[in-house]
Amino acid sequence: MRILLLGATGQVGWELAQVLPAHGELYTTRRGAPTGGNNDFQLDTQDLGGLLALLDRVRPDVVVNATAYTAVDRAESEPELAMRLNADVPRALGTWAAGNDCLVLHYSTDYVFDGSKPEPYVETDTPNPLSVYGRSKLAGDEALLASGCRALILRVSWVYGRRGHNFLLTMQRLMHERDGLRIVDDQVGAPTWCRSIAEASAGLLVHPALRTGPDAAGGVFHFAPTGHTTWFGFASGIRDLLQLDCELTPIPTSAYPTPATRPANSRLDCTRLVETFGIELPTWRGELQRCLHMP
Repeated sequence: MRILLLGATGQVGWELAQVLPAHGELYTTRRGAPTGGNNDFQLDTQDLGGLLALLDRVRPDVVVNATAYTAVDRAESEPELAMRLNADVPRALGTWAAGNDCLVLHYSTDYVFDGSKPEPYVETDTPNPLSVYGRSKLAGDEALLASGCRALILRVSWVYGRRGHNFLLTMQRLMHERDGLRIVDDQVGAPTWCRSIAEASAGLLVHPALRTGPDAAGGVFHFAPTGHTTWFGFASGIRDLLQLDCELTPIPTSAYPTPATRPANSRLDCTRLVETFGIELPTWRGELQRCLHMP
């Protein structure tokens, strides 16, 4: 299996680059200079012509799209750029893949929902994004599905890791710098380690349910660890596991205004994924401990 991984230096992309070589011949892209390997390419994903040329050159069996515009608040002032990266790129991928018998594994977000549902969201719930970021990601999902290609979209939530920019790294830094922090306590979700996403993705790509044919699995699936918490609960877990001395105070969302509106409920029901692929979901607390204590 020939796999093209777009965005090998992002927080999810980096983890994917560690696990995917065990499952096929891996080709990677990055915005910066390539590492020198024959299978590593420099690519600005905004360059759709360059992207299509690379697809024609590599001729992958699978494209794993780990690129995205993820600056949620900045997207409010850069809607065109967010739409280009989050919608135009998946549309181009889908068009190419549909004509070349290629599977596209793509990542979506809980931010396509408005958070008003009291229960966890299922894949068939109607999206209603509250932000430019959410609207751009939804447009990408819809474009990919409309292309007619074989597509597998994993909708994930509250992604964190040991690289890039995310809540975990921000909390670690601030807890070392300050005696106290005020953290939002009325938004609910499941923190998801990017290594968990990568490991689940690798397993899905070799699963028999993804075989070609009329019974092949595809479409949108939710992936999140079990359990849920708030940003305050997440921060408390980080502090306790790292044994840091920082006083945390819970606050409502109204006390911490941001340019982009976040959904109050980001819980995702993963029943469809579990029943289709037999995946055993980790717990969010267990994955946080694994992440922080990983050498």
